[in-house]
Amino acid sequence: MRVVLLSTYDLGRQPFGLASPAAWLRAEGHGVTTADLSREPLPLEAIRTADWIAFHLPMHTATRMAIPQIETARELNPRAQICCYGLYAPFNNEMLRTLGVTHVIGGEFEAALADLISGRAASTLPVILDRLPFRTPDRAGLPSLGEYARLVDGDQQKIVGYTEASRGCKHLCRHCPIVPVYEGRFRIVQRDVVLADIRQQVAAGAQHVTFGDPDFLNGPGHALAIIEAFYAEFPAVTYDVTIKIEHLLKHREVLPELARTGCLFITSAVESLDDGVLERLAKGHTRSDFIAALELTRAHGLLLSPTFVAFTPWTTRDTYLDLLRTIRDLDLIGNVAPIQLAIRLLIPSGSRLLELPDMKKDMNIEAFDSAALSWRWRHPDPEMDTLCSDLQKLVGLGDRLGASREQIFGMIWERAFGEPAEIPSGNDTAIPRLTEAWYCCAEPEEDPFTVV
Repeated sequence: MRVVLLSTYDLGRQPFGLASPAAWLRAEGHGVTTADLSREPLPLEAIRTADWIAFHLPMHTATRMAIPQIETARELNPRAQICCYGLYAPFNNEMLRTLGVTHVIGGEFEAALADLISGRAASTLPVILDRLPFRTPDRAGLPSLGEYARLVDGDQQKIVGYTEASRGCKHLCRHCPIVPVYEGRFRIVQRDVVLADIRQQVAAGAQHVTFGDPDFLNGPGHALAIIEAFYAEFPAVTYDVTIKIEHLLKHREVLPELARTGCLFITSAVESLDDGVLERLAKGHTRSDFIAALELTRAHGLLLSPTFVAFTPWTTRDTYLDLLRTIRDLDLIGNVAPIQLAIRLLIPSGSRLLELPDMKKDMNIEAFDSAALSWRWRHPDPEMDTLCSDLQKLVGLGDRLGASREQIFGMIWERAFGEPAEIPSGNDTAIPRLTEAWYCCAEPEEDPFTVV
């Protein structure tokens, strides 16, 4: 079969979601063309002649960006089978079918996709959680790692690889898009596969590796074994991981090993510093837990990079101003990507937030917005919606002007407080970060390629 695998957006990373199924399909003798549309044009001739066209939809932004591409693919090749796979595919099953998509797969998609294309299955369930014997991702044909987001470390920029050691999550945060698909389960990628994938990316120039697991410590034993083997083979290659505040405290014995083996920073979805909001989101930590985790990581020489959902229906002006003061007082301005201070809560189809009593009333929700692929909500205080919109524009402006995080924070502070910020002078350029901002359970409303 002639197969085209397409990615529209994956946070500036070379898409694991193309390389992994490509390995399965090429092993069965299919001709596979991969294209990352965030870095290269739609492969028109391959689309016209394809038997199968499959879109990877790992996040909300990628799904919205895929819609016109799906329409184009259907127009160019009416006879092709079109499949959408990945975390956001089952959320949007009904909408995708109206575009001419013939198959939708969520969860562990590689084997199901191979079965469909190889003719072993006529259809599949929208969500599959089978434990898979993974194959080493086949990255042939993808843009080089140098074309993707880089690590800024002082005055150096380093080439970044990306891999996954696990999928899903053991936790049930209400706002998380993983929960409706995995329902508290997670699946590991076998250690030898992870290491082989790292090995081929280091050979291709990677000097730093991002582990994209929703939570690297869902399986601490699995994670530790991987980083020990990784460090033994590539002691000069650094890495970053994503870990819940709850896990940083629970598995504190792992932190010295992360520091010893070259972990440059830990991303953690803190979301809010308001205990009431954290309870509604079922995050599993409190404001004081966050501060304890920050102190703990600093004690071990680790950099914590917190992310936030700064605007929710329960965020007040006072709690937002408190967020800014706390970031300043805890010396976190350089640790926080400015977009994190302007992100608005995203409520996709299937969100567990809708299980909260009076949620639709509290959020002024009227209907699902099929164009935005989310429930549109209005803050009870219209000034908070205006503030959010203004800050998103300020962040975009600051980025276009090449302003530092410290400078953009000052712009945000002045808009929020109505007066200039008193910010201790520092050197936020010394703090390692990637050149495309990470976000998870909420996404910027502006073009994601303009936000760093």
